[in-house]
Amino acid sequence: MSAEPISRGPYAKSKGQRRRILDVAVDVFGRFGGRGGSLKDIADRVGMSQAGVLHHFGSKNDLLLAVLERRDDQGRVLTPDATLEEGVEAARELLEEGNRNPGLFQLHVTLSAEATDPAHPAHEFFVERYARVSEQFTAPLRAAARDGRLSDDADPEAIAHLVMAAMDGLQLHMLLNDDVDVLKSFDVLMDAVASKYIRPDEG
Repeated sequence: MSAEPISRGPYAKSKGQRRRILDVAVDVFGRFGGRGGSLKDIADRVGMSQAGVLHHFGSKNDLLLAVLERRDDQGRVLTPDATLEEGVEAARELLEEGNRNPGLFQLHVTLSAEATDPAHPAHEFFVERYARVSEQFTAPLRAAARDGRLSDDADPEAIAHLVMAAMDGLQLHMLLNDDVDVLKSFDVLMDAVASKYIRPDEG
C-alpha cells in the first residue's frame, strides 16, 4: 500500500510566498537600491498588496535585511582551513558581485552606515556579520603565519581589518563615482600587502 502524499498545507504555501517575495525583492533592490526600490513595486510583481508583503516580513527594513542575508548565503563561505589565495578570491568575488548588482551594494553601504547606531534595528545584524566576515578573513592569515608564510612582523587580525576597511571604502567610492575601478584598486592593495607581509609559497 503506497503512502498517502503529504499535504503541503498553509505553512508550505506561506513559505513559498515568502521565498517569492524575497526573490523579487532581491531583483528590485538590486536594481534600484534600498531607497529607490519600493514595497509597491515588489507587491505588484508578486501579485499581492503591500500589507500582504508586510504580513510576511513585518517591515521594509526586515525585508531589506532578508535581502542582505540572502546575498550573504549565496556568496562564498570560507572554511577554517581556507588558503590565503581562497581568501583573496572570496574578497574579490564580493567586489565583482557589486559591479553586477550596484543596488545591493548601495543597500549594504547605506544600511551598514546607519546601523552603527546601537538603536538601529539592523545594528545587531551588522555587528554579527562583521565579526563573522572578520574571522573568515583572519583564519587563512593565521594559518599562513603558522606555516611560516607571513613575515615576523605581520599581524593577521590587523591585515584582515585593513582589507575589510578597504573593501568598504571601495564600495562607497564606486557608488559615488562610476569611473572607479574597484577591482584594480583591490588588486593594488593585495599586491602591496603581499610584497610586505607574505612570503612566496614554496610548496
